[in-house]
Amino acid sequence: FTMNLSVATLVISFGAAAQAFQVGPAPGRASTRLGIVAGEEKASEKLERIFASKPAEDPAFDKMVKNAFPGAISNRELATRVVGLLEEKGFTPENTLLATSVCADELARVLEDEFVDIYGTNFNLGGLSGFPFAGNTGWGAMSAHVPDNGFCLTIHGPHVGITKDGVIGKVERSGIALVDNCCGSAIAASGYVQGITDGGAKITTKLQQFSDFQQGAVQELILPFGKRLN
Repeated sequence: FTMNLSVATLVISFGAAAQAFQVGPAPGRASTRLGIVAGEEKASEKLERIFASKPAEDPAFDKMVKNAFPGAISNRELATRVVGLLEEKGFTPENTLLATSVCADELARVLEDEFVDIYGTNFNLGGLSGFPFAGNTGWGAMSAHVPDNGFCLTIHGPHVGITKDGVIGKVERSGIALVDNCCGSAIAASGYVQGITDGGAKITTKLQQFSDFQQGAVQELILPFGKRLN
């Protein structure tokens, strides 16, 4: 949906030249990794052609995911719907800043990269479990980076793993024999909250420790909802 601020929502130090991070390209130049040229081709049309040439998604796995999460759609379908709907409202790769708040897990980059391919380099607001740890300062900076008379598309939310055998909350990772928790941060926070809700654990002060303040914050943020989560 769109808001008065022209925002659409679906959740090491270094030096660099400013031109390396331009949000909008010069007129007539390719704007993204998909090679969408401003004024020559709609992003939705380019996306449709590219997806048509890609291998079909695994129908068995897709069915398994939808059985566990009714209404779930693939990244491909999400991107197609979002781009098409936002085009009708004037969003283009040239005039849109992509902002994301998804987990630090590398698996979350898959969805993020789908949209980076379309809209260009994203402004990262997120941290563990997908919470927008950039806070008010980050949101203020992001708002100042929106192209003049343009828009911002914000994608945010948590993620959950599912193995090829259908185990929810676990995931196979390339090159690792261990079938890992996913999202590890959310699962750890859930265990912490359950311990307190059940009366077997005490509230921690980790939120005050810089070395793990994001995880501490995740735990404290979901603590009020402990009974419902359990």
